[in-house]
Amino acid sequence: MSKRTVKTVLPFLLLVAVAVLAMFVKPEADFAPAADAPYSTADIAWVLISTALVFLMTPGLAFFYGGMVHRKNVISTMIKSVVAAGIVGVLWVTIGFSLSFGESIGGFIGNPNTYLFFKGVKSGAPWPLATTIPLTLFALFQLMFAIITPGLVVGAVAERIKFTSYIIFIVLFSLLVYAPVAHWSWHPEGFLAKMGVWDFAGGTVVHITAGCAALAGAMVLKQRIVHQEQREIPPANVPYVLIGTGLLWFGWFGFNAGSAVGSTPLAVNAFGTTNTAAAAAGLAWMFFDVIKGKKPSVLGFCIGAVVGLVAITPSAGFVGISQSIIIGVTGALISNIAVGIKQKSRLDDTLDVFPCHGLGGIVGMLLTGVFANEMVHGIKGGPHGLFYGNSSFFFTQLKAMLIVVVYSFTVSFLIFKFISFLLPIRVTSEEEELGLDQTQHNEKYMQGTLLVTQPNGIHREESID
Repeated sequence: MSKRTVKTVLPFLLLVAVAVLAMFVKPEADFAPAADAPYSTADIAWVLISTALVFLMTPGLAFFYGGMVHRKNVISTMIKSVVAAGIVGVLWVTIGFSLSFGESIGGFIGNPNTYLFFKGVKSGAPWPLATTIPLTLFALFQLMFAIITPGLVVGAVAERIKFTSYIIFIVLFSLLVYAPVAHWSWHPEGFLAKMGVWDFAGGTVVHITAGCAALAGAMVLKQRIVHQEQREIPPANVPYVLIGTGLLWFGWFGFNAGSAVGSTPLAVNAFGTTNTAAAAAGLAWMFFDVIKGKKPSVLGFCIGAVVGLVAITPSAGFVGISQSIIIGVTGALISNIAVGIKQKSRLDDTLDVFPCHGLGGIVGMLLTGVFANEMVHGIKGGPHGLFYGNSSFFFTQLKAMLIVVVYSFTVSFLIFKFISFLLPIRVTSEEEELGLDQTQHNEKYMQGTLLVTQPNGIHREESID
């Protein structure tokens, strides 16, 4: 069998092997909760809806990113976000959930055998912090977070990374970066959780890890040809960006309010802070652009709103709705300034993933340490911030942020380097010029004809491809 054939067949053979192994996992009955702690049908209904809402964010992200790249790379950018649903969807059931939420090994990682192939999930006791819903539902809700996280990285490496290389990245990132950080932060025995770190819905676990991986990927892949030649690339489809923003904003209600894992007042507060931060951030980005001499734009408002959603994520259930305004505005201003600095540098983060998601998550995590208030969340022993006299919690958040940033960037950088050692991680210059839609997928985003009037007044048809 040729080397080319092995590379072609291996992914399929791995999937078949997983399917065959999973066939022998014995089905289990649902866990019957104790009479004094029954499941809540209201909580189950809300978390089911939230799970679907968070999944909707993945195609939303595909539209958001796909609308901003060159039209010859729209499809290749969108599929890299969406394919994470397939890869992580299988990986999570086989081993991902176990690594993230299995029996803790020293506070650093879950025992891979705890829930291997979802063994023991359906018949297991509810998650200690979500006792009113089945463990299976909790696992599926967490799956949606694991799906979208590697999808966020796409924006930084778009228009030049090979599809096969990105598939390998999703697998390695999910196992070596996402799962450990999720365990550290969200497992009661995780070492960050035991330090007193609080991350309500994933500012650390999702956005900081993805943002740092994006920075690492942009550094390893280096600049696109158009970036080297300083060619301006018009967005392929601004309405796509607007549609993507709407889907992300809508899905984020499940992302944040669903993280209360119950139909409770805490979920209501998270819902309110999520909407308010996004609104404030969208306006802040747009108005700040006007101050800098730009026109108010759809792209500006959309990017700002997403940054606001990122910034409020770690604190959505811990801060008041009023305080979410300053969190959204601060996140938007810092990210906007960072984007301006990046544009003058040699770093080619195609769609500004690190300035928006990485820095947005960092700002949100630190401002959780400033504005969290026990009067809002009512959690015994929960977060209480610097603004209300508790400096120690802020410095705990700061220390955890530095740990996650260093770990996520270092491991992600090594992952990209490892992939580049295995196979070419970047498309050739010829493929880059033709576009990844055609060279990686043999598909085109836009086809048709355009009627062009020549100088002599004669009309001719010109192909759009």
